[in-house]
Amino acid sequence: MQQADDFLDESMVLAAILEPLNEPDFARETQFKGWTIDDVIGHLYMFNEAATIALGNGVAFDAFFAPIAAQLDTGKTLVQTQYSWLDGLAGRKLFDAWRIGCTRTADNYRDAEPKSRVKWVGPDMSARSAITARQMETWAHGQEVFDVLGIKRVDTDRIRNVAHLGVTTFGWTFANRGEKVPDPAPYVKLIAPSGAIWEWNEPQPANCVKGSATEFCQVVTQVRNIADTSLSTTGPAAIRWMRLAQCFAGPPEDPPAAGMRHVSNSG
Repeated sequence: MQQADDFLDESMVLAAILEPLNEPDFARETQFKGWTIDDVIGHLYMFNEAATIALGNGVAFDAFFAPIAAQLDTGKTLVQTQYSWLDGLAGRKLFDAWRIGCTRTADNYRDAEPKSRVKWVGPDMSARSAITARQMETWAHGQEVFDVLGIKRVDTDRIRNVAHLGVTTFGWTFANRGEKVPDPAPYVKLIAPSGAIWEWNEPQPANCVKGSATEFCQVVTQVRNIADTSLSTTGPAAIRWMRLAQCFAGPPEDPPAAGMRHVSNSG
């Protein structure tokens, strides 16, 4: 699957900005819930491993996730659940383990049957959706690292996978909050990093989202508030969607407040 290579490419872009860091740099706190760079890499590493285990083996995934679920039930946060699994792994050693694991995950998914079912925390997914979700998480959590290091990321058209996931989870954003899903879904017209035009759903002048594909991906992954972008939204459904959009699994999460997430000036 091409998506496996897209995931690996996304991971290696993040690895390239992490490579020059000194050991203490990995303890730097990002703008995301107080997570450090170590926390970000540990989170990606743990769930990349989970996705590798889940491919074709739901029983193994259940065994992997059971201790995590048990800790969540005691009130621990998601990031806290990874510490026992990492067993002290941190800094450059964690970075190296994550980087090697990315290649392993990509290799496992590259030749998988795209429509085969993969067990996950929520509903099962296709293998194609599972590896796309890994790219999405890498891209989204990677933004925290780019931001804290003061680096503006230059995207490529592989973010179409993230944009597609954002569009197809329109209904999830509302259903996850117990709200009625608006019908029809808004028309989405985005300008790709290459300048290409990407479109989803039927054209509807009074119900649409238009603008930069990068900014759309930033909103649906909740790494930016809609107010911090130049996206154009028309119609009640499109406006509410972009205020709450959530393309990832788990309980409802609110996007960051306007102005809270940005590329740091300090670097």
